[in-house]
Amino acid sequence: QVSLVESGGGSVQAGGSLRLSCGASVYISGNYRMAWFRQAPGKEREGVASINTIGSTTYAASVKGRFSISQDNVKNTLYLQMNTLKPEDSAMYYCAAVYGMNWDPPSLLPSDYTDWGQGTQVTVSS
Repeated sequence: QVSLVESGGGSVQAGGSLRLSCGASVYISGNYRMAWFRQAPGKEREGVASINTIGSTTYAASVKGRFSISQDNVKNTLYLQMNTLKPEDSAMYYCAAVYGMNWDPPSLLPSDYTDWGQGTQVTVSS
């Protein structure tokens, strides 16, 4: 089991940028598959971006071209660079991990991940 702590959320105007970070308590390179999810009030949790050990990535259609997922294996940290933010991007953002599964392309299904952080709030105003 891995402990995940997100940071970097906040309030920003439409068109702005934020970078979310997710620190992991264990060595993640080659062992864990990582992803970002988000959940807005009254809506289901949805996959935003995921990455596997060979660097393959998957993005939700709604964020493709605007968001970028990356992983620093020395710092055991996952990132989500979010550009050109829109009000509909407002949500609680969660980092997730699962040990050993190496889907290609990586999964965006919440049920495929076993470890979750507490979330960081992102609010985008128009």
